[in-house]
Amino acid sequence: MDWIEAGATAPDFSLADDRGRTVTLSGLRGKPVVLYFYPKDDTPGCTKEACAFRDRSADFQGAVVLGVSPDDSESHARFREKFQLNFPLLADTDHALAESYGAWREKNLYGKKSMGVVRSTFLIDAQGKVARVWKKVNVDGHDQQVLEALAALK
Repeated sequence: MDWIEAGATAPDFSLADDRGRTVTLSGLRGKPVVLYFYPKDDTPGCTKEACAFRDRSADFQGAVVLGVSPDDSESHARFREKFQLNFPLLADTDHALAESYGAWREKNLYGKKSMGVVRSTFLIDAQGKVARVWKKVNVDGHDQQVLEALAALK
């Protein structure tokens, strides 16, 4: 599956969040959306990334931040509570959303190949178009990169 690229219409979705509510992309029109895919709840890199977005939430000025992983809503709820995350985590248990954005890919860890989520972020503008894509994200400083791209949207 190819990555969704900047300029494309962001694929719509309807997924349960960590509180059991359904979140749809089309329901967020009018606000920019930071949709970020991460491999697993409560692992070091994923925790660092989530906490960076949490700590900068005031800087996101009306943008909606959504974390997505294949973990289920219960796992997301534990992760959110443990780290006081202040944005929804979406349960993409069948990885259909990750596949539609190109974030579900073959990974090679110590010579072992498997399919999984590649850490990536999609900045979606208020009209539902993909404004910016970060593939294979390095967690350090990523929150700042996203904020700068968000500022450039306004």
